[in-house]
Amino acid sequence: MAVALVDSIDFDFAKFGPTRQDIALRAQAFDAAALSYLGRHPSATVVALAEGLQTSFWRLDAALPDSRFRWLTVDLTPIIDIRRRLLPTPARVSVCAQSALDYSWMDCVDSSAGVFITAEGLLMYLQPEQALELISECARKFPGGQMLFDLPPRWFTFFSRLGIRTSLRYTIPPMPFSMSVGQAAELVDTVPGIRAVRDVPLPTGRGFVVNAALSTVYRTRFLDALRPCLTLLEFG
Repeated sequence: MAVALVDSIDFDFAKFGPTRQDIALRAQAFDAAALSYLGRHPSATVVALAEGLQTSFWRLDAALPDSRFRWLTVDLTPIIDIRRRLLPTPARVSVCAQSALDYSWMDCVDSSAGVFITAEGLLMYLQPEQALELISECARKFPGGQMLFDLPPRWFTFFSRLGIRTSLRYTIPPMPFSMSVGQAAELVDTVPGIRAVRDVPLPTGRGFVVNAALSTVYRTRFLDALRPCLTLLEFG
């Protein structure tokens, strides 16, 4: 589905610079966490915040032998319009054309069978108070659910504000919000409704050097503040 989608878009993706496997590994980690939750809550609702043109629904649907989960995409109206033009609209997929910060989308979620919320590539572009309020509202509204988000380390967000060029034609947007692994772990003590926080490692990628480097970084505690965090929250 993703390959067909890219092939259907008349756009020079080389503008963004060399391809990076960490984006694919991040998507794989999000899929694995969602599948784990759906294995215990097969009729749950997955809420994809700021989904963009991700094709996660179809990957999860193909990975489960008897898919019953429902899906809610929450994104801005222009993105929803593009998704409707380029992607199918399965019966189990619903849409809220609005900002993730407009919490009325929460009223569209059937939480009776469980809720798994993804914020993939989202929180770093919010102001810190916005990101933390979003986490807090999700914890308050969906007890028994889970939320998975990713954030870059502080040093990366600092340089993003100065302007990081990935190619001669593209500079990544500033990222106001970051969180270290240790800071994410403290959410269980600072945000009501969060009962557990788990640091999720990236899956194995391609190449000996990449895998050796990732393994070293994740096993070395004093490097925690230097690496991105992929954080799974359990709501109670």
